[in-house]
Amino acid sequence: MRRNIVKRSAVLAAAAAVGAAAFLGPQAFAGQLDTTTAAALQVSAFAKGPNPTDQSIRAQKGPFAVQQQAVAAQSGRAFNRGTIYYPTDTSQGTYGAVAVIPGFLEPEFTTSWYGPTLASHGFVVITLEPISITDFPEPRSNQLLAAVDWLATESPVKDRVDPNRLAVMGHSMGGGGTLLAASKNPALKAAIPLAPWNMSSDFSDVTVPTLIIGADNDVIAPTFMHADPFYESLKGNQNQGYLKLKGADHFTTNGYTATVTKFAVSWLKRFVDDDTRYSQFLCPAPTPDASFVSFKIGCPV
Repeated sequence: MRRNIVKRSAVLAAAAAVGAAAFLGPQAFAGQLDTTTAAALQVSAFAKGPNPTDQSIRAQKGPFAVQQQAVAAQSGRAFNRGTIYYPTDTSQGTYGAVAVIPGFLEPEFTTSWYGPTLASHGFVVITLEPISITDFPEPRSNQLLAAVDWLATESPVKDRVDPNRLAVMGHSMGGGGTLLAASKNPALKAAIPLAPWNMSSDFSDVTVPTLIIGADNDVIAPTFMHADPFYESLKGNQNQGYLKLKGADHFTTNGYTATVTKFAVSWLKRFVDDDTRYSQFLCPAPTPDASFVSFKIGCPV
């Protein structure tokens, strides 16, 4: 009888720990769990890399070594040329994939830093040259969807990609295209519009977990005309976030910043990889600091 009570108590304790970890993330229990309970906390088969820290998710170079491969333009394909960045480690299974497109009048290199940075945190990434640098959000949305699908099904690194875990990102009109892509394909796991610009402000039909990143000093896509109403239309749905950068302009997200990296990596890890170790960096919403005005999200994620 005593043995049964002890066994039942152990099961209940493990269950309680699992429940707590789903909210706080396994890192909160580091050093406190035995091996059996720690194994029970592995909530996602897609989780990769060491336990994250605030320092690690801000890093421009994550824990994975990265290689890159140029993608030449090809007649009849629904997107232009670009560059693939991918982790060299093949021991941890397939990775989620992300397509990134720049904004109006911007060539690929303006947002290419996302390629090696996100790949080093455990994703396969394609950064794109738009078919035309004057493309508006609608054609950019189609290019994003075509590119991320090609990355998973036809690219030279398709064996490294899980076709069921795809995401899109874009800057300015590419950010507007990102929102449109999320509207068109609800099977996407995540979307991150960067300083987004779009003529329409109603994206209430978007159910893809979407993190809008706006800039408080943006005069090209002022947040009160773009990012703010975009988020207002989104926020009624689950897992929608809005980061407003402080002292930032329209082009701040086109270069590495620790804050953008922190939130982008956490968002992709949480929703593309279903890795709840990253929930702690999103919920409860972090307190603003010198780098951002506000972060809004409906918790828990």
